[in-house]
Amino acid sequence: MVDTKVETISRLAQWRIDNFGPCTYKRSDPFKIGMWNWQLSVEKNRYLYVRLFPEPSRLSKEQPPIAKFIIRVTAAGTNRRPYISPIHERLLRTSEDFVWPVDSTFHGRFVIDVEFLDLQIYSVNGEEASSIWPNDGMLRSSANESILRCLSRMLHDSIDADVTINTCDGALKAHKAILSASSPVFHSMFQHNLQEKESSTINIKDMSLESCTALLSYLYGTIVQEDFWKHRLTLLGAANKYAISNLKDLCEESLLEDINTGNVLERLQEAWLYQLDKLKKGCLTYLFDFGKIYDIRDEVNDFFRSAERELIQEMFQEVLTVWKPA
Repeated sequence: MVDTKVETISRLAQWRIDNFGPCTYKRSDPFKIGMWNWQLSVEKNRYLYVRLFPEPSRLSKEQPPIAKFIIRVTAAGTNRRPYISPIHERLLRTSEDFVWPVDSTFHGRFVIDVEFLDLQIYSVNGEEASSIWPNDGMLRSSANESILRCLSRMLHDSIDADVTINTCDGALKAHKAILSASSPVFHSMFQHNLQEKESSTINIKDMSLESCTALLSYLYGTIVQEDFWKHRLTLLGAANKYAISNLKDLCEESLLEDINTGNVLERLQEAWLYQLDKLKKGCLTYLFDFGKIYDIRDEVNDFFRSAERELIQEMFQEVLTVWKPA
C-alpha cells in the first residue's frame, strides 16, 4: 500500500496516512534513521495509539537504541492543531516498549511526524550509552585531532619556525610560542633580554637530536608511545630542567610501572635526583618490603659507595621500618 511508506530527512521521519477509515490497525514500512531501521504503527480503539519501535534484527538486539524523540499527529488538509507528545527518552527493543495514546480519533488522512532528538547505543555489557551523533565530546575530540594535525605539520615542515635548538649532535627548528606556553623556563628566556631572545637560539647540549625530537613531539602533542618509552629518562631530565610538570609526572608514573632488580637502583637514584617521592617510595618498597635487596647484594654494595649520604640514610630508615618488631 502506498500509505505505508515513511519519508525521512535528517532526523525527521514523516508518515502520511491517506485512509484510516475502514481499518483499525496499520503498520508502516521500515525506514532508516541513524543505524537502525524503524517502524511506526497506529491502532484505533477509544484513542489513537501510536507505536515506535526498531525493526527486529541482530543489530537492534545486540545494540538496542535509546531514542529521545517527539511525535506530532496532525489531521491533513485542516487547520486542526497538531497533537504533540512530550519529549520521550526510551530504550526501545520491541513494539511493546513505547505506546503513545492520542486523546482523539483521526479518520481519513493524517500525518505522523517523529523528530529524533538523540539516538544512543545501549550497552548490553553495562557500559555507558554513547550517542551516534556528534556531541560536545565528539566535537572536542574532532577539534583536538585537527589541532594536533596542524601542530604536527608545523613541527615537521618547520612552518613559520622562529627558534633554533642546538643539541649535541644536530639542530632543530621550533616555535617560541609553543615552547613558551609549555615551559615557564622557555617563556622566561624569550621574555627577558637573554641570549636566547636576541639570537632566537637555544642550546640544549645535554640532549641528542633524537631525544630532543621526542621532547618537541611531546610538547606539540604528537609523540608516540615507543619514542616516549625509549627516551623517558632523558625526557625526565628535560622536564625537570625546564619545569614541564605534566611531562615530569608522566615520566614518574611510567618509571613506576616496570621496576625490577635490573633497574631499581638506577630508578632510586633518578627519584632522589629529581625529587620523585612516589618513585622513591616504590623503589624502597620493592627493595625492602618485598625483600628484593637480597637478590642484588653486590649491586647494592657498589651503590652504597657512590650514593648520596642523605639517600643512604633514607634507605637505612626504611630498613628499620621493615624490621621494626610487631
